Amino acid sequence: MRRGPKRDVAQEITNLIIARIEAGTMPWRRPWKKTGAGGAPLRAGGLPYTGINRLYLWAVADCFGYASRYWMTYRQAQELGGQVRKGETAEPSIYFNSTSKTDVDQATGEETSKTIRFMRSYSVFNASQIEGLPPHFYPSPVPEAPPQPSVKAAAIQAFFAPIPADIRHGGDRAFFSPGGDYIQLPERGAFRTEDGYVATKAHEVCNIASVLISRTVDGLCALLFPNHRTACCAISGRES
Repeated sequence: MRRGPKRDVAQEITNLIIARIEAGTMPWRRPWKKTGAGGAPLRAGGLPYTGINRLYLWAVADCFGYASRYWMTYRQAQELGGQVRKGETAEPSIYFNSTSKTDVDQATGEETSKTIRFMRSYSVFNASQIEGLPPHFYPSPVPEAPPQPSVKAAAIQAFFAPIPADIRHGGDRAFFSPGGDYIQLPERGAFRTEDGYVATKAHEVCNIASVLISRTVDGLCALLFPNHRTACCAISGRES
C-alpha cells in the first residue's frame, strides 16, 4: 500500500503558532470568551504537557474552541470507555529522545560512541472530540455573567430591527453560513461587552451583504456574457 507524503510536524506547529500570533494582534481581539475550562493542556492521566506540546496543544484548543484541558490517544479514549466522534482530526504530540550508537574501527578495533537525537510524534484528541468519557474529562458549564450593557442600546435596536437575518446562538464561533443562509454567534453571555456582541453581529451581517452582491454580479455576468467565463470571473473578482 502506498503511503502519503511524510508529515512535517515541526512545520505544522510553526505554522499554527504564527497563525495564532497573527490572529491575536491588535487592533482586532476576539470579543467573546472561547475556551470554557482554560488552563494548560493535560494528559489523560492528569499530568501537564511540557515544552512545545504545551504551547501547541494550548493554541489548538483556543483555535477550535475545545473546552476540555485533556488530550489522549485513540486507544486511551477507548480504554476509558469513550469513542472519538466520526470526522474528528487528531493533533500531533511530539517527544524528543536520544540513543547511543557504537562504531568499531575495522583497522584498530577501537570503539567510539556517538549520541543520536531524534524526534517522534503520535496523534492525540481533545476530550471535547470524544464521547462517553468519565465526567471529569469535561468541564462543568460555568454560568456566564451578562455582558456589559451598551450606552447605544436604542440606536443598535433601531439599526438591526429592519434586517431580516436568521441569527442563531450557540457554540464558540461566529460566522455566516451561505448554504444555510443564517448567522451563527456564540451565546450573548459569552461576550465581554454588549458592544462586542453587536460588533460581531454587524460584521456577519456585512458578510451576508457581500455574498448577496457576489451572487448578483455572478448572475448579471452570466446573463450579459453567457459564453465568456473568463470575463465573468474577471468582473466578479474570482479566478477562472
